[in-house]
Amino acid sequence: MKVKVAHRLCIFSLTVFIVITSCSKENNKFTISLLSDSAQVLFAMEDLKTALSEEETNVIQEENDDSKIVLKIEKIIDLKPEGYLIKKDSDKITVTGFDEPGLMYGTFELSEQLKLYGFDGVKSDISNPYMEMRGPKFNIPLDVRTPSYSDASDAGQKNIPHMWDLEFWQEYIDTMARYRYNYISLWSLHPFPSLVKVPGYEDVAIDNVQRSTGNWENIYNLNGVGMDTPEILDNAEVVMEININEKIEFWKKVMAYGKSRNIDFHLFTWNIFDYGTDGKYGINDEMDNEITKDYFRKSVKQLFVTYPDLAGIGLTTGENMRIKGERTDTKSRENWAYETYAKGILDAAKEMPNRQFKFIHRQHQTGAKEIAEKFKEVLDADNIEFLYCFKYAKAHVYSATKQPYHEKDNFVEDIKGMKTIWGLRNDDTFYFRWGAPDFTREFIKNIPYDVARGIYFGSDQWIWGRDFLTKNPDQKNQLEVVKHWYQWMLWGRLSFNPELPNERFRAILANRFPDVDADRLFSAWQNASMVYPTTTGFHWGSLDFQWYIEGCISHPRFAQNETGFHDVNRFINLGVHPKSGNQSIPDYVNMTVADSTTTLTTPLQVSEKLHQYSNDAISDLKMLNSGGNNELQYTLNDIESVSFLGKYYAHKIAGSTNLALYRKTKDKQYQNKAVAELKSALDFWRKYVAKALDQNNNPLWTNRVGIVDWNKITYWVEDDIDLAKQDL
Repeated sequence: MKVKVAHRLCIFSLTVFIVITSCSKENNKFTISLLSDSAQVLFAMEDLKTALSEEETNVIQEENDDSKIVLKIEKIIDLKPEGYLIKKDSDKITVTGFDEPGLMYGTFELSEQLKLYGFDGVKSDISNPYMEMRGPKFNIPLDVRTPSYSDASDAGQKNIPHMWDLEFWQEYIDTMARYRYNYISLWSLHPFPSLVKVPGYEDVAIDNVQRSTGNWENIYNLNGVGMDTPEILDNAEVVMEININEKIEFWKKVMAYGKSRNIDFHLFTWNIFDYGTDGKYGINDEMDNEITKDYFRKSVKQLFVTYPDLAGIGLTTGENMRIKGERTDTKSRENWAYETYAKGILDAAKEMPNRQFKFIHRQHQTGAKEIAEKFKEVLDADNIEFLYCFKYAKAHVYSATKQPYHEKDNFVEDIKGMKTIWGLRNDDTFYFRWGAPDFTREFIKNIPYDVARGIYFGSDQWIWGRDFLTKNPDQKNQLEVVKHWYQWMLWGRLSFNPELPNERFRAILANRFPDVDADRLFSAWQNASMVYPTTTGFHWGSLDFQWYIEGCISHPRFAQNETGFHDVNRFINLGVHPKSGNQSIPDYVNMTVADSTTTLTTPLQVSEKLHQYSNDAISDLKMLNSGGNNELQYTLNDIESVSFLGKYYAHKIAGSTNLALYRKTKDKQYQNKAVAELKSALDFWRKYVAKALDQNNNPLWTNRVGIVDWNKITYWVEDDIDLAKQDL
């Protein structure tokens, strides 16, 4: 790409020079002249210094004409907010950022290229963010009294103390900034008592941080109610002594730190929940309670009054919006949301006219047109940006690279002229490290772009806090986004620039694990990771409680049995992802009996694809050795575990298909094939469990499918063989 001359295209220029000059060859010393006090640029400079770690560096605050590297801010036409230009001449590199975030990202890019390729290998590049907003979905377990959707789980209860640890948030924010995320969405059923003192409702604010030591139930109501029973609340323990004023100061620090890394905070809620209010002032979760409406309106305003760095608020009209236990209609729910959240942010916007706000309304259990009509005053406000939020992939991004749900709802057409944040839910990869750049890139490119303001990536069944699953970890309480660094980097970096090639990711792997063949590692990791979408694209439970692949389990109701295990019967009767191109087992059986053909991928072809992915990964693994690198050993173990899981599903799909053919035709050859396939499936399930337990703790209590106990599930896997042996 030809780079236009910057001075001719300059509209406005604020130039900040960060100059690196080389001194005499004898001492090989680099001087870094830094003339910016931007916290974002200073942060990125640390990576630049690390990339030059082999050189002795000296930081000064003055320019030098003999610079070899120049970093500056300049608003040139080719660049957009957060964009950057890297220009490489024979002996000089210039990085131009459109703004401070752009210079930060450009410096990250330069640092990475220097680390991977050296000074001579740096290439000219221009990059603007593909998705403007790129953030994690973080269900936040603030306190047992103010739970998130995910709190009734090991991940929820174990992470409560970490949410009040400033070091956690600093490392988390630093990590996400390097992955190119620029906002964090915190999701809670009712966070206000843990975060603000609301005028007129001051006694609702709660001191200290608590979690429960009571006997939790296996699974709670899927709508988020019932997490305030006496068994839960009467057995609470204080994990941190901190009053509400100290809590407020804590979150002010967290949000301010985020700003120093170009990361905004947004708070999302489900409704209507009154957790933490304890019935004070007459507050409850009834839609027609005028006190509740007033409390919510003032709570929304007070959030923005209290937190100057809070960027926005999002809401869901659904889940628990009832009157006297009866479900209400869309119009009533939107009226309530307008009277509370909309008026609350309008109050804040009027009081702070020079501040910019975001108001995000999830299109969930309601319609986009109805929302736009009701919230017109918010849409028209000068200092409020109104955004939709749509659950793009339901609960499983790892299913297919194209998704159908926005088409079904006519969502893109309905919001024309407005923007949305696309929700990318990952309720699949809790245990094992995932990494398939080709899938991620294709998925992101298929997202409807014209209406996109950005994406969020995250989970409802999982809290991406600190790791508690790894046995004998090198680093106790490691951040999940560090343990799963490759997955989180892929979604962040490719949302910023989906054209980033696989060569870069191979180079990153080679740098991180220098003693192994990076090409083989890249290939093995990508092939094993494709087990997730290949399986889930065929065996399709769209919501988190309908399917958890790492346990072959769901909520018992959806599994159509008492255990929640998806046996051969469920594999036969459950449909395929609408955009997967797969054929269901019943349709395949009818086609076979009719001796017809299809252009779809048949169940047996899906089985073969899973065998191929898994076999290729296992073959590459045979040539890889950790060489004493513990992180690499954990990674290789994960790849092998998932490969065995892929073999299990390959045999199970083939076994289920042959069993369905036997039931239809009564031909014993199909029954014999089914039994043989399911015996092989059992063998690989046992290998999967053994390999996974080498380094992982199990059982695991999850909030949507309950206890996932691999050893217990093994007995249910054995039962599949008996089902196939039955003479029907």
